[in-house]
Amino acid sequence: MIQAALIAVVLVGSTPPLPGELGGRGVAVLAAKAVGVGVDGRDVVDRPVVLVRDGKIEAIGPARDIAIPAGYEVVDQRTRWLAPGFIDLHCHIAGGPGGLGDINDAVYLANPDLRAKVTVVPGNPLLKRAVAGGVTSVLYIPGSATNMGGQGVLLKTGLAKYEDMILRDPGSLKLAQAGNPERWAIGVGRSLMNWNTRDTFERGMAYAKMRAAAEKGGEQVPRNIQWDVFPPLVSKEIQISTHTQRYQVVLATLTMVRKELGLEVFIDHGEWYGSKLAKYAADLGVGAILGPRAIDPPSPILDTDGKILGIAASYQQGGHPAVGFNTDSPVIPQEELSLQAAVGVRYGFDDSRMDSIRGLTIVPAVTAGIAHRVGSLAPGKDADILVTSGDPVDPRSSVEIVWIEGTRVYDAEADGRIW
Repeated sequence: MIQAALIAVVLVGSTPPLPGELGGRGVAVLAAKAVGVGVDGRDVVDRPVVLVRDGKIEAIGPARDIAIPAGYEVVDQRTRWLAPGFIDLHCHIAGGPGGLGDINDAVYLANPDLRAKVTVVPGNPLLKRAVAGGVTSVLYIPGSATNMGGQGVLLKTGLAKYEDMILRDPGSLKLAQAGNPERWAIGVGRSLMNWNTRDTFERGMAYAKMRAAAEKGGEQVPRNIQWDVFPPLVSKEIQISTHTQRYQVVLATLTMVRKELGLEVFIDHGEWYGSKLAKYAADLGVGAILGPRAIDPPSPILDTDGKILGIAASYQQGGHPAVGFNTDSPVIPQEELSLQAAVGVRYGFDDSRMDSIRGLTIVPAVTAGIAHRVGSLAPGKDADILVTSGDPVDPRSSVEIVWIEGTRVYDAEADGRIW
């Protein structure tokens, strides 16, 4: 469900010692400005202090209000900005070889048992470029050759070991409504796809309910790996990430998956006038993580007045309060996630309340159910921090340093620019 955004913060400074690389000591980060502070991520604080210890954020606030504990390393960040690490919920570049090894196995029209995690290659070249672009967390998902491509996994991009990268497994069930799956086998129509999708969901949900009953002392149910993903879906521990585009297909996703079946789902594309359903999606609690297309062309049928429509702006103007951005990497290079938000602003997305930075951070974090760890620089969260030369959504700014869980994973000055 769409929730009130938590705190998303952006700071300023010069190259510092690194939180998490100072043993057990704490770090106090002094900055020139923090934006995105507050329960909805929209306040601004000048001259803040951020306290970091053991890879977590301890406190953030105005320097006048926060005492730096004795023994903390003081880090001067007053010539650059910092931001929460960016989050992309539509990534295909975490696998191998070369970062392009996601699964796209069109065995059946629905394959909920397949798992993208088996292809992950930590530190592959495309992930390194992602880190250099400030992307610290991704939902790595199967392709869209079938209606259900399998299970995605939520990952931290810049950590060296797979076990350390995992944010959540499974990260989602990948659903693809129309478009690419229509090419399956000899070609299938949307009526068959909708029937098959519903039938698969109903069988999987029935299995999940029987497993839950067995745990309470009911009749035992043998494990069936085809349905492994459904117990956490039914208990709302994970979501369905839905490749859904075009008005009619987005409507089918919202009506069938969310309204009728009651499963947690978010829009993962949303183009071709899917924005006409913005208010309906918002009322159902369905997030809109938009991309890779940023615009809809003029329509001779729909009421567009011959204008090019910014997709993010159209969702926002249609009444959706939680719009995020994605790249569908490598369709758009993963490191250009922030550019997706900038293009959204160029085509009418109202950024007067800092919705662009929220669309890269707290909105996808809330949408994916991981806002307790990432998405803002708030006490108790992972110290996933970007140092940038200016506003992190401004294409003229550059990413200078990236920390993930308090460990430096990229330094443009020390390591050379990757992109």
